Amino acid sequence: MGISGAGQGEISAKATADVCNRLHPSLIGVNMLTIYPDSELYQEIQHGRWEEEREIEKYREIRTLLKHLEIPTQFAALGASNAFQFHRDLPKDKEALIKALDKIIETVKEEDLREYRVNLNHL
Repeated sequence: MGISGAGQGEISAKATADVCNRLHPSLIGVNMLTIYPDSELYQEIQHGRWEEEREIEKYREIRTLLKHLEIPTQFAALGASNAFQFHRDLPKDKEALIKALDKIIETVKEEDLREYRVNLNHL
């Protein structure tokens, strides 16, 4: 989540859902983009050629992806880059997972999620 850049997450999520709905993967795993100062993408940000998504936008992107998935699959966010981790079955757990994401989006502060990202020293 986040590779499309600021303002593009939900568009990317819909396109990803479309591909997944056609391919029927048995597992869809999501991880949050983490940009390190020694990366090329960091240099793009410094030169004003790319803008990073806010952390909450990344969770909206996950929610949009989930909302548009129409296939049975496992859906997981288990990597260290994810401040909140989960592994659920779709479509059975889809609504519960969307509600959990809504709670994160509505109650968790951007600053707290950003602090997690900034202090992530390994993946």
